[in-house]
Amino acid sequence: MTIGIPFRELPRAHGGPLGVGRLRVDPADFVVEEELGFAPDGSGEHRLLWVRKTDANTEWVARRLAELAGVRTADVGFAGLKDRRAVTSQWFSLPAPKGEMPDWSRLASQGIEVLAVHAHRRKLRRGSLKGNRFCIRVRAFDPQPGQPPESWTTGFQRRLAEIRRRGVPNYFGEQRFGHGGANLNRADALLQGGLSRPNRHQRGIWLSAARSELFNRVLARRVSRGDWDKPVPGDCLNLAGSHSYFCVESVDAELTARCDRFDLHPTGPLWGRGEPPTRGDVQALERETAASLPGWGEGLERFGLEQERRPLRVAVLDLDGTAVSDGLELRFSLPAGAYATAVLRELIDWETGHDGEPSD
Repeated sequence: MTIGIPFRELPRAHGGPLGVGRLRVDPADFVVEEELGFAPDGSGEHRLLWVRKTDANTEWVARRLAELAGVRTADVGFAGLKDRRAVTSQWFSLPAPKGEMPDWSRLASQGIEVLAVHAHRRKLRRGSLKGNRFCIRVRAFDPQPGQPPESWTTGFQRRLAEIRRRGVPNYFGEQRFGHGGANLNRADALLQGGLSRPNRHQRGIWLSAARSELFNRVLARRVSRGDWDKPVPGDCLNLAGSHSYFCVESVDAELTARCDRFDLHPTGPLWGRGEPPTRGDVQALERETAASLPGWGEGLERFGLEQERRPLRVAVLDLDGTAVSDGLELRFSLPAGAYATAVLRELIDWETGHDGEPSD
C-alpha cells in the first residue's frame, strides 16, 4: 500500500490536461541543459568537465569519469542529479590529473561525451547551480476527445500564456518518492522506529521523501483553495532567487503586486525542528497536514532536521510550445530544485515510452 498521494492525483492549478501523449520514447525526446550561474575560474587544482550523457544517470557517469581519471568517485563533484532516460548536459569536477589529461573519448561508447574541460579552483558542490533548460518532445499526442484541432490549438496557447503569467505549483516530482512510492513506505517505517541502522545515504533519501510528501500535501491544499500563488495573512514569503524569507501578519497591494511580478513567492514547510514560522490559518493548515501522517513531524525532528521553507510556486521561464509532425515540442527553463513534470502536468497527461519510471 502506497502512503503518498499519487503525483497525478495532486490538484492542478490551471485546469485538466489538454490531452495525452507519450514521453521518453527515445532519450532524445527529453533534452536537459544545466545552467551553473557562474563561469569556470580558468585556473586552480580542479577541472570542470562539460559532459553530455545519453540514457545514463549522473552517479553512474561520475563513477566512469573517476575510473578513467584514476581518482576516487568521492572526488568527483556535480551540482545536481539529472535525468537518466534523456540527453542531458551538465558539469562535473575532478582533481587535476598529475600527468596528461585522460582520453575522454574512450567513454563515448557508453553514452558519455566530454565536450569541454576548464581549470577551476574548487570541487563542484551539490546544489551549486542556477537551473536547467528543457526541450521535451511529446509523441503521439491526442487532444481531449471532441475537440477540433483549431479549438485545441487556441486552448493550448491560452494555457501556455496562463502558465507564463502565474507559474505552476512547485510540487516535488514522483521520482522523489521511489518506484511505486517505496521511499515513503521506508520513511514511514524509519520514522515509526521500525527500521534500525540504515546507512546514512538511505536514511537521507527516505527522510527527504517524507519531507517532500508533507510539502506536496500542504501545496495541494493551497492549490485546492486557490491561494498557492498569492500571499495571505500569516504566510512566509520567499525572496525570489534566494533562500531568504520573511513572514507577514497582513497583506497589502504592494505585497500582492510583488508576488504577481514573481519577486516574492508564498512558501510551504520542509518539516523539522521547531515551530513553523507561519502564523494563524496558514500555520494551522501546515500543522493539520503534518498530523495527517502520525509520527512524521516528531520523527523528522528526532532525526535532527531543521525547519526550512520551499516556494509553493515556480516561475516557468521562456516557455514555448509548438505542434510538430508526431506530437508536441515544449521548451522552458526552471530554477534549481523544480521539476519539469510539474510543468507538464499542467498541460497534458502522459504515458512513458519505456520500462521504468521517469526521473528529473
